[in-house]
Amino acid sequence: MTISFDNAHALPEIYNARIGASLADALVFIHDDVWIEDFYFTDRVLEGLQHFDVIGVAGNSRRQPQQSAWAYPPGSNALDLPHLRGAIAHGEGPLGKVGFFGPIAGPCELLDGVFLAARRQALVDHGVCFDTRFAFHFYDLDFCRSARSKGLRLGTWPVSMTHRSTGRPFTPEWQQARDAYFAKWGD
Repeated sequence: MTISFDNAHALPEIYNARIGASLADALVFIHDDVWIEDFYFTDRVLEGLQHFDVIGVAGNSRRQPQQSAWAYPPGSNALDLPHLRGAIAHGEGPLGKVGFFGPIAGPCELLDGVFLAARRQALVDHGVCFDTRFAFHFYDLDFCRSARSKGLRLGTWPVSMTHRSTGRPFTPEWQQARDAYFAKWGD
């Protein structure tokens, strides 16, 4: 197990290093401000990876052009219901308030990068990695699109956790990453 505490490096650098160096069957990529509350964490991850190549706890079953967040359709701040999947808690401490987005387990096009788990060999065999130009924003959406473009199956799976942060959208760094993401994918 490799843990990067108080990480200042771009997430794709750290994540790609694990894809390349690990011998594990399953890899878990998770933010450092998450409380894992599931006593059966490993079992749930491995079970989810029997159904999908990449899993998350929250996601969207569709992707649209100019979509800049997994949970919202383009140009809207209303949740993309009924296309959302999964659940995750948020709060300043463990056992936060759970946000339910839709069916807990199901196929997705986009996953929230707060937690991603993958079958390592599927990533290696299909040449899927994290794009280093997306340091902290859009790395997850880009990774999902890369995985889907190579035929990998993505989905949400029930894993209990609380995320302390809700992200930092609309900062200059976020806008720059969004523009690079749209340019890369022709959105």
